[in-house]
Amino acid sequence: MSILNISSLEKAIELGLTEPAEIFNHTRSTIIERLKKDGSKEGGKDGMDASIVCFDFANYMMKYSAANNPIWIIRNNEIIELHPDKIPVGKHDKDQTTFSQKEIKLHVGDLVYTLTDGMPDQFGGTKGKKFMYKQLKELLIANSFLSMIEQKQTLLTAFNNWKKEAEQVDDVCLIGIKIS
Repeated sequence: MSILNISSLEKAIELGLTEPAEIFNHTRSTIIERLKKDGSKEGGKDGMDASIVCFDFANYMMKYSAANNPIWIIRNNEIIELHPDKIPVGKHDKDQTTFSQKEIKLHVGDLVYTLTDGMPDQFGGTKGKKFMYKQLKELLIANSFLSMIEQKQTLLTAFNNWKKEAEQVDDVCLIGIKIS
C-alpha cells in the first residue's frame, strides 16, 4: 500500500499539480482506480492519512491540506491545531468529498509540525498504554525553545523511553520546521 500511495502522489506532482488539495484529490482518484483491480467486487477499501504543506517563505504564508492527520503550529508556547479533513486519501465512504485547502499566516519563530499517528499510538510506559497526542503536544511545547536538532534528540529519547521493550506498532514520522 505504501508503494501505491507514494507512486500516486508522484503521479499527481508529475502532472504539474502544486496545490495541496488538488494533489490529494488526484492521488485519491489514482488510488481508487488502482484498487479496483484487486479482484473484489467493490475494489480495495484502503488509503492513507497524510498532510501536505506548501510554504511561501517570502510572504510567511502556508497552504495546507490534511487527511486525518493534524498540523500543529507552536507560537508563544501555545499550540495552534490545524484540523484535518476526516477522510483518508483513498477508498472511503466519503471518497467523493473534495479535500479542503486552507492558508495560514506564519510568524517568525513559529514551529510547524506535521506528523503521522505513529508516536501517539505507540504502546509503552509503566502501564502499557498509548503515548497519546496530549503527551506529545506537551513534550513539543516544553522543548520548543531548543534547536531543531535538540528537539529531534529529545523526541527520540522520549519515544524510546516510552516504548522500552514493547514492539513498535507503526511507522513514526514527525517533521518540524522553524520559521525564521
